Amino acid sequence: MQPDESQYLKRKCRTGDIDVHPTEKALVVHYEVEASILGEAGNARHEEKKECQKIIRLRSLNASTDVSALARKVVEECKIIHPSKLAEVEHLLLYLQNRKKPMEKKEKKPSKPRELLPFEGMEIDEEANINKTDDYIELLYESMPEKIRGSTLILHLARNPDNLEELLHNKTLLGALTRVLREDWKHSVELATTIIYVFFCFSSFSQFHGLITHYKIGLLCMNIIEHELKKYDLWQDELEKKSKDPENQSLQKEYEKTLKKYQSFLVKQEQLLRVAFYLLLNLSEDTRTELKMRNKNIVHLLVKSLERENQELLVLVVSFLKKLSIFLENKNDMAEMDTVEKLARLVPCEQEDLMNVTLRLLLNLSFDTGLRTKMVHVGLLPKLTALLGDDTYKHIAMRILYHISVDDKSKSMFAYTDCIPQLMQMVFEHGEEKIDTELISFCINLAANETNAQIICEGNGLKMLMKRALKLKEPLMMKMIRNISQHDGPLKQLFIEYVGDLAAQIKQEGGEEFVIECLGTMANLTIPDLDWELLLKEYNLVPYLKDHLKPGSAEDDLILEVVIMIGTVSMDDSCAVMLAKSGIIPALIELLNEAPAYLIDLMHDKNVEIRQVCDNTLDIIAEYDEEWGKKIQSEKFRWHNSQWLEMVESRQMEDTEPYMYGDDPDALEQPDLFYSTDGMMAPEPGLSPDFYSQSYSQNGDFNACNGADGRPATAYGFRPDEPFFHGYGSTR
Repeated sequence: MQPDESQYLKRKCRTGDIDVHPTEKALVVHYEVEASILGEAGNARHEEKKECQKIIRLRSLNASTDVSALARKVVEECKIIHPSKLAEVEHLLLYLQNRKKPMEKKEKKPSKPRELLPFEGMEIDEEANINKTDDYIELLYESMPEKIRGSTLILHLARNPDNLEELLHNKTLLGALTRVLREDWKHSVELATTIIYVFFCFSSFSQFHGLITHYKIGLLCMNIIEHELKKYDLWQDELEKKSKDPENQSLQKEYEKTLKKYQSFLVKQEQLLRVAFYLLLNLSEDTRTELKMRNKNIVHLLVKSLERENQELLVLVVSFLKKLSIFLENKNDMAEMDTVEKLARLVPCEQEDLMNVTLRLLLNLSFDTGLRTKMVHVGLLPKLTALLGDDTYKHIAMRILYHISVDDKSKSMFAYTDCIPQLMQMVFEHGEEKIDTELISFCINLAANETNAQIICEGNGLKMLMKRALKLKEPLMMKMIRNISQHDGPLKQLFIEYVGDLAAQIKQEGGEEFVIECLGTMANLTIPDLDWELLLKEYNLVPYLKDHLKPGSAEDDLILEVVIMIGTVSMDDSCAVMLAKSGIIPALIELLNEAPAYLIDLMHDKNVEIRQVCDNTLDIIAEYDEEWGKKIQSEKFRWHNSQWLEMVESRQMEDTEPYMYGDDPDALEQPDLFYSTDGMMAPEPGLSPDFYSQSYSQNGDFNACNGADGRPATAYGFRPDEPFFHGYGSTR
């Protein structure tokens, strides 16, 4: 369609995933170009979408390259990469920097590094040739050794991305590989590993995912993984039985013989698991496919694999779990599988990639209250605290610890670690620079516990905190001090020498947030020894308190702190008399008269607890004030009536629509609205998982949110049995 005079072309470019090239030192950037021909009125008259990819070759990347600088350069020069992807690009470049070089094509009998071929001990006596594909297919119909040889030669071809397009069009080859895998995978681990690796080469590129879906390789891989994990358990049981009597010589020899077989089996099996999981990870790029994997119990298989010792396999498994953990259903599955207990043994570990991805998975899981409690119970608290001294893991460890510190029951546990001294040192090392939000927020949470507050104040702790807060006017630092001041006993006495400094801050020009925290700190100082009358007179605070009681004179938070402050100073009899003479009492009464109206506004708040508190408070007010009682009753009736009318109107609308899907009663009979749930589906380009939906709660509990048919809602945003039109076949 050619645009005429009344049309113009509009293009959009949307960035997708960024992958590493399977054989070269290069990044593969996937993106989608959307072209629209718009009419004179701006409406789209014709739209086309095309999925593309850009290869960024990094010939200068070597062991001494500054990966951070190179990542910034890549993001700056490649306009289709959004700046927010900088950390991801840096991680991929680090992987490329540490990856071993691929073997040269011209070698006749190349050695096979584990990262290129997922099995060992397989030698070939000729170089794979794309023109000999038919000969390799014939080998797949021969004996088992010939099948392994033929599949190995095909793998050599598939490892070269330039051959994938040609192999894709050879339906005989792909059909033969699928048939051999389906029929013979139980007979040879090497054969199964090799064939899955062939399909893994295709899975590295999104446009080939439809091919893998067509042959149902994803489902077959999950069946193979499940079988191998069961076989692993049988081997473990067998070894345990034979190791019970070490004094029996014959039984000991049999045990050693079985152990050698087991070790050989374990190496081959873990190579198979690694390539199978990697293929599934690539397929999970589409969230619908990922949800199907979840329904086939992928989380169970992954968590079960956490018991292994192979670090390369563990990096892959934990990375897969981290990707899955952003969805509610998967997080709940991980909670049931005791995932935190299995992850605890990996912290710390020497492998940097494994350590990094394990901490990131724990961070995702730490948004759940129950899982945070488990982290404390399995002993992760001292382990994470020890990481605060390591610059590599300090920030992510602090985020996990911050989440743990949110729970009141867990706050006290920090007193039994060296966490607080380390945090105080970090705070003082900042000098006059702004403190990291994560660090000061963590300190604020810990200061809410009395034992922690005592540790914070040891030595000159409180003095140094006050000095910094008053000098730099930092609201968050003052919030931490305010939390310390709320604890009864000796801690309050420490604030006597700072009362004048706090009072001086209230009337000075500065940020309102800082003043609120200073007022809150003073209001916490319920100390009999303080002469509040003298203090208020010296700093002339009475007019300030009175002026800020007027409705609309300040933000609600500041007015609240003023009221609390008045309550604290009124404990001093002479001070109470002085306040009464100043005319503050009528201002308090006037402010109190505003409360019912404010509570009525909050009566329909989205937060259930706020609604309940407001409802109970309004009931009390209605009992003591007849006029307000009538207003409250009228408002409740009006709200109930509006809800009832809305329900009636929606029912009437449903009655007037004879067909849910339009006027065609046969609409649901169209075959293209349905799809088979067997195997893995083709991916939908451009889909990326959302983090949590708007109905996310602290514990990620969506059980109360049911669909129209009574089934639990899903955090994926759709259900695997929902009909929708879906196709593939686009190229990049």
